[in-house]
Order: sequence, then C-alpha cells, then structure tokens
Amino acid sequence: MAGKKAKQLNWSAEQRNAFIEFRVFWHGRINRADLMDTFGISLQQASLDLTRYSERWKRNLAYDKRQRAYVRGKAFKPRFMTPSAEEYFAQLRAVDQGLVSRDQSWISVFPTFAATPIPARGVTPETLRDVLAAIHAPAALEITYQSMSRPEPSLRWIEPHALAFDGFRWHARAFCQNDQVFKDFLLSRIVEAGTQGPVTADPQADADWHSEVVLEIGPHPDLSPTQRRAIEMDYGMEEGRAQIRVRQALLFYALKRLGLDTDPAARRPQDQQIVLLAQSEVPSMRPPD
Repeated sequence: MAGKKAKQLNWSAEQRNAFIEFRVFWHGRINRADLMDTFGISLQQASLDLTRYSERWKRNLAYDKRQRAYVRGKAFKPRFMTPSAEEYFAQLRAVDQGLVSRDQSWISVFPTFAATPIPARGVTPETLRDVLAAIHAPAALEITYQSMSRPEPSLRWIEPHALAFDGFRWHARAFCQNDQVFKDFLLSRIVEAGTQGPVTADPQADADWHSEVVLEIGPHPDLSPTQRRAIEMDYGMEEGRAQIRVRQALLFYALKRLGLDTDPAARRPQDQQIVLLAQSEVPSMRPPD
C-alpha cells in the first residue's frame, strides 16, 4: 500500500512539474498561487515545488522580485512536457465547446478566440454506454438503426470493436451480422440498443481498420508560386509535398474533409488549394450506411 501511495505522489509531482513548464513556456511566468489554485495544494507545498524545480534546473527559471514570480529563463528547456501548438489549440477548443471550464484548463491568460460551431450530434449517453459495453465484452449488440438506404429503422445485429471520429460525427466500427461485412454505424442513427449476443467475427479480420493508406498531397499546380508557398506552410510541406496517414476504414471521411473527394478541376485552384499527388494509388471507400 505504501509503495502504491509513493508511486501516486511521484506521478502528482511530475504533473505539477509539467504544469510549471506549461505556464512558463506559454505565459512566461508562474507563482505559488498558480499551483495552489490548479492542484488544490498548500502554500508550503507550492513553495517547495517551485524551489525544488528551480534548484534542479537552474537555467529554466529565474525569480523576478518585482513580479514576485518565477519567469522563463533564457536557456529554458522543458523536462516534463513537450510544447505543442496542437495541445494548446485543443485546450482552447475544449473551453470553447464547454467541455472544460477556464479554471480547469492549464492556460492562465486566454487570448480572444472563437471557433466555427460544430452541430450537436444526437448521441444519447445510454447508446454510447451500450456500444462501449459490447466493445469491452466483447459481444454482439442488437440495435434499431436508421440507415440512409431504408425509409424506416430496421433491426440489426452488430459487433462493435472500435469507435471512430470523422471530424464531425462519431461512428462505431463493427461487423454487421445482417450483411456479413465490417462497416461503420453512426452512433446518432442508433434509435435503440437492445440485448447482447455472441460474437461471430474476429476484429482482426477487419482489414480496412487495421491497414493504413498514405495520402501524398501537394499545392494545386495552377496556383502562383506565392500561393503555393502559402499552402506549403499551411500543411507543413517539404519540397512541395506532405504525407498524411489514415486508416483505410476512415479514408472516405479524410478525403471528404480535405476536399479531395471531387475532381480538382471542378473548383478554382484558390478554393481547392491541395491535390492528391498519386490519385491512382488511393482506393475508393464507401460512406456509412
């Protein structure tokens, strides 16, 4: 029991050190109140954390008497976290969508920001609970499903083994006992989930889920040199190309989201912006039922 507690304390200390580095990297300073408010620790513990950190990594922090706070050292090199613009943006999005409060985020000073709204999806917690239970069991799940191909909801037996997000909607990746094939089922189209049953397929047999496709993209060839350079910067391209790895099961959604699911000539180069450099090597995929 004591060993387990010590391990938890070590993890907590690492989290606080990572927080120190996050605040110092993104905001340039940190004080005891920051640690106390975020982790609910005492003044004494917050002082000890900052003292120990600054003594061990002297070049990372410097104490500023005027600000009464530790500031980022000129030779700052994080030890407990890797600065990531994606992670920072993810925290902004989480706050914007109401998934976490500002107080729960590690960001202290928020920039003015906004994001395009994402329509609410009608996934009930009970539906998600039942699908997760079937994944974990594993088990087949009887569902009433509203597909695009039928006018009325129909009964199906599915064997979900994974969840997938296409950028807007959540899906269950499952073996469909009715059609005897692995496919995607939109969680929002599950009208009702019923009883469980025995599985009949091995998730490892879902070849599209377990294989990857590499999309090689580049700027639209009809853009000007300046426009091409701008697009190369947007997508982190090197020598006019970038590679995006995607599960083959999610290829349909990836192409649609990148605007690569139609003929590039159908839109202006300034609107299309990117093209597939090896169109013939990309397999075709169908949309969800």
